[in-house]
Amino acid sequence: MMATDLDEWLTETNVVALTVKEELEPVMGKGTVFFPPTFAPPEGSDDKPSYLVDELSDKTKAALVDTVGSQANRMEPLFMRPPYSELVPQATVRIGEREINLLETGHRAADAVVRFSDRWETLRTAFTDIRDRRDATGLAKLAPTSLVFGVWDSRDTQVKLPRLVGATVRAYDVSPLSRAAQYFSSTEKEEVEELAESKFLSEIGLNDAPAGRTAGGLIARGGIRREAVLNLVALRALGGGKDDGTKLLRRYILGLALTALLTRTEKFLREGCLLVSSAPAAAQVVYRTGERQALELDEGEAFRYAKAAAGEFGVGAGWMATFSKEAVSKAANEKSEKAAAKKAKKAK
Repeated sequence: MMATDLDEWLTETNVVALTVKEELEPVMGKGTVFFPPTFAPPEGSDDKPSYLVDELSDKTKAALVDTVGSQANRMEPLFMRPPYSELVPQATVRIGEREINLLETGHRAADAVVRFSDRWETLRTAFTDIRDRRDATGLAKLAPTSLVFGVWDSRDTQVKLPRLVGATVRAYDVSPLSRAAQYFSSTEKEEVEELAESKFLSEIGLNDAPAGRTAGGLIARGGIRREAVLNLVALRALGGGKDDGTKLLRRYILGLALTALLTRTEKFLREGCLLVSSAPAAAQVVYRTGERQALELDEGEAFRYAKAAAGEFGVGAGWMATFSKEAVSKAANEKSEKAAAKKAKKAK
């Protein structure tokens, strides 16, 4: 596709989204066991962590393999490595003796390590520009992937931007399995039984310890599918100030979003869950009417568009923030003082 064709999506309201569906299978092959994440039970429950499995209308079961948040956190670090790293400012936060790239933080530009740093006022101004003037230029210069994968400054300015790119991985027609284990210590019972209680010896590995039945993976007879969406309606809601600012901003963010959507990445989701593609991914353009057309755009073309758009918009300079323990202590003290004042006022 030509760049001018892609530019039409910035204003053409009849096109609402781009979608990608990718069929996956465990690295051992279709129908073999794989291990998706287990999720904690509801608060107060005595249940053990378990897979998130739901029954569908046809009585088969579907399991969540990777959440939308987890998928975002897997796609975003793409922009840390060349050549994609040249598309965004490389920002880091120093926490004591270590440094963390902003692309690895859970809440992006609104993450706590940024809010309690010496660069927060700059980021805060970028958020208030969006809230008060609908101008996302400042945030795009500082942390553009926050516009791509969504951000919510829930503890200060209350600015909330939806994800432009979202993805999930689910498995279908699944059958949960169980497993158990038995650990045998290298010591004999009589060698250690007088040293401590049996429970403590098991904890430190000096006693035999059986592991009860627990989640043992899934078999997905209906396959595993990754589904990703680029929301063009949300993209067109971004503003970039006066003159050509909005067009340049939207082109830049579209380039980043297309790159994230179409660039193939490894699917090593966690221990026991290494997935591979079982068929070419199917990408489509979706229209407001429900009409769908094949998207004739590969990751190389997406990158070239992103690089050109980044050059026109002007990638922001890299920056570093320093996390402040003093800022955390100050916030804690202010909260305590407010609570004490509220309590005193109520007691009158």
